[in-house]
Amino acid sequence: MTALVVTLFARHKGRYGSPRITDDLRAMGWRVSVNTIAKIMAGQHLVARPKRRRRNLTQPDGSARKAPDLLNRDFTPPPVPDVAWVGDLTEIPCEQGKFYLAIVLDLHSRRAVGFAMGAHHDGALATAALQVAVAVRGCDVAGVIFHSDQGGEYTGNLFRAACARARVRQSMGRTGSALDNAVAESFNSTLEFELLARAGRYATRAQARAEVAGFIGEYNNQRRHSTAGRLPPVVYEARVRAERAA
Repeated sequence: MTALVVTLFARHKGRYGSPRITDDLRAMGWRVSVNTIAKIMAGQHLVARPKRRRRNLTQPDGSARKAPDLLNRDFTPPPVPDVAWVGDLTEIPCEQGKFYLAIVLDLHSRRAVGFAMGAHHDGALATAALQVAVAVRGCDVAGVIFHSDQGGEYTGNLFRAACARARVRQSMGRTGSALDNAVAESFNSTLEFELLARAGRYATRAQARAEVAGFIGEYNNQRRHSTAGRLPPVVYEARVRAERAA
């Protein structure tokens, strides 16, 4: 058992604590408790990297029109996909120059349904991530809520026009309040301290792009989420679809 716990911890690159390791073992048929796995991990000095508070990149535009807050900090997962999405931007450390990630998450499963990376922290990057999400969801997303902070990337004309074309409803939290966009903030914290803190500064943007895209693929297809029945987002969505079709 100890060897298997060590193997799973290494497979997940030190990102999983005892609850997720326990979920993996149970999926493999083992009957184990979280406390037992926690004791094994402690005995092997296996400690998952904790999250830390990240630096906020919000650049509010005081003259721009703000959308109302349609979520009011209620991030309860909807029973089906494409009811509410959340988005945010974060910086990826890179020696070649500035590099940023824009992400779109579905509150239903916490799946990263859209993302884009680029050298500029602007509305074009936020819009590109939204457009990917719309395409991934088959372009029929009319009525979905897109929640973000009040950064100029989201209040600007480019992003607002993209939302209007897709018939997406914008929602915004208060300026400078991480809790008003807690799910997106949590994703970026996970990225930064499970991947970026270990990697340091990437030598090139191409290297950063590949590593971050790989992390997002793993996040969607392998990482277990407590709000998604302790399943990976893609697996959880497939299960919900099957249950609703039955």
